[in-house]
Amino acid sequence: MNRAELISEIAELTGQPKTEIGAALKAVLHSITSALSKGNKVTLVGFGTFERRTRQSRTGRNPRTLAPLRIAASRVPAFRAGQDLKDVVDGRSRQKPWRSGTTRTSHTKKATHKSAKSKKRC
Repeated sequence: MNRAELISEIAELTGQPKTEIGAALKAVLHSITSALSKGNKVTLVGFGTFERRTRQSRTGRNPRTLAPLRIAASRVPAFRAGQDLKDVVDGRSRQKPWRSGTTRTSHTKKATHKSAKSKKRC
């Protein structure tokens, strides 16, 4: 799956326009990249953890001449899968169905109900 296919699938699930989903995805990736560049971890519970790791300098070989060469130390991004993701990929668990906005709707109804009661008291 590439970026365009991911955006299409998310747009289909949420009912949002592809342009908004594309902008949101770009913002998420920018935020993760920014955090990693600062040395912070990004943990998405159940999905996994993005982190920055440091590779030490080492000696390698030039494949043409077989001469030894020095490979400099570097910082690389790394991803460690969460247990829920591992279970779904391995087939030990099923992916939970996706639901749109269930918590937001319930809060809105409660707020409307409370405001109606307070008006009656006055």
